[in-house]
Amino acid sequence: MKTDVLVIGSGLAGAVAAISAADQSRKVTLITKTPELASGNTPHAQGGIIFRGDDDSPEKLKADIMIAGAGHCWEPAVDRLCCEGPGLVKKILIERLHVDFDRNESSTMDLTAEAAHSMPRIVHCRDKTGDVIEQAVVACLESHPGITCLVNHMALDLLTLSHHAKRSIDIYKKPACFGAMVLECNSGEIVPIFAAKTILATGGLGQLYLHTSNPPESHGDGIAMAWRAGARCFNLQYVQFHPTTLYHESGGRFLISESLRGEGAMLVDKDGNEFMTRHHELGSLAPRDVVARGIHHAMLESGHPCVYLDVTHQDAAWLKERFPLIYCQCFSSGIDIAKERIPVVPAAHYSCGGIGVNLDGRTSLKRLYAVGEVACTGVHGANRLASTSLLESLTWGFFAGLDAAETVKSDEYFPQIDPWVLEKEETDPVLISQDWLTIRNTMWNYVGLVRTRPRLLRARTIFRHLQSEIEQFYQKARLTKDVVELRNGIQSAIAVSSAALEARESRGTHFIHG
Repeated sequence: MKTDVLVIGSGLAGAVAAISAADQSRKVTLITKTPELASGNTPHAQGGIIFRGDDDSPEKLKADIMIAGAGHCWEPAVDRLCCEGPGLVKKILIERLHVDFDRNESSTMDLTAEAAHSMPRIVHCRDKTGDVIEQAVVACLESHPGITCLVNHMALDLLTLSHHAKRSIDIYKKPACFGAMVLECNSGEIVPIFAAKTILATGGLGQLYLHTSNPPESHGDGIAMAWRAGARCFNLQYVQFHPTTLYHESGGRFLISESLRGEGAMLVDKDGNEFMTRHHELGSLAPRDVVARGIHHAMLESGHPCVYLDVTHQDAAWLKERFPLIYCQCFSSGIDIAKERIPVVPAAHYSCGGIGVNLDGRTSLKRLYAVGEVACTGVHGANRLASTSLLESLTWGFFAGLDAAETVKSDEYFPQIDPWVLEKEETDPVLISQDWLTIRNTMWNYVGLVRTRPRLLRARTIFRHLQSEIEQFYQKARLTKDVVELRNGIQSAIAVSSAALEARESRGTHFIHG
């Protein structure tokens, strides 16, 4: 198969990139490894997306982002987000896709505040904003004549001149990507998709951790593929832990949106005492890294396995209307949030680092782009400001799609490659399950919320040995989605732990103890 633009991933960033490129009359092929187009973290985003507050300005939003990012944000990227992003919300989400954001009594869009924002500027669709947005972009993908969507298709590796060209002297050309080798998950067939431009939009890596708010597909696939291909990755040590996910015996870590705290919910310990004002002047609305460590400290102090979010001062009818998803999820777990405090713990939530990109989503590898959580634009610095992720996905998806639609002669070079040799050895599912337990427990205990140098060194030793074992059976195995995800998971775990080991300064979400 040959296409002008190959998009890998179907969340907001990938979808908007595909639409933006296809609008320029480019032939676009979008693949996702999930059975449905709606996938990734986008449908799980509850809180909202940044728009414009009353008496707001790009400068005020920029100041909030820079403060939350712990002095590590890339200013040109922040400027692009603040100046272009809200306009794209209006142009794409509201006017083109007709996303029906909540409105107040005066029929203007309802604005809410979240942690570390200096004013209410976030628009929302109750507490399921991401899901509503994702449904709108999926409908556009499915109806767009220039886009071919393939579900149950998983990229194995990026095709590069350095690694896959049959002609040996192609190695002297500037490193470039010309598509991907793709697994058709249902049939097991493996085929190349050649592309003039390739856009990675594979999302996050939360499933590397024992506790995460991320969906099952978030294994760091894009980071692993880019790492193997030689694209530059950075800031991977900055993994943001969402302070408040539901703590319940079911083991699931359902996200309790920051918007709840924006609407007045208070963090308290097991005895009902507020504790966050000891850690930050903004209390429960402090930046996420501060709140997560504050909760961690409170749990260590009390010996209790969680803290609590208290929103019982709000009217039950209002809670059901404003937060129907959270209300129903908690109620199904035996908690009436109008009458009882919500038990919460931190969980791995968002990767602030990723594949390094410029203002148009270009990576260090020619013809390869990255957008969304898999990319590192520099906007988030060392700690992401709430509700910037959807805006970043929208902004970089739009500009990356436009840029990818422009081609030069060298973008049309597709070298001959060797056919994929299919192996047939069946993989023991117990081995895969045990390897994931090792990865997740090691990441949680050694590369988690609070890190030490000895823990990180131990993690590196464990991961190096495990990667050797995984790579051996990968080379002989009949490839399945599970096998490929495990290979990507160990590579991404090594990338994150190595970045954490090299970064000796505590900053933002990367906290070194001692």
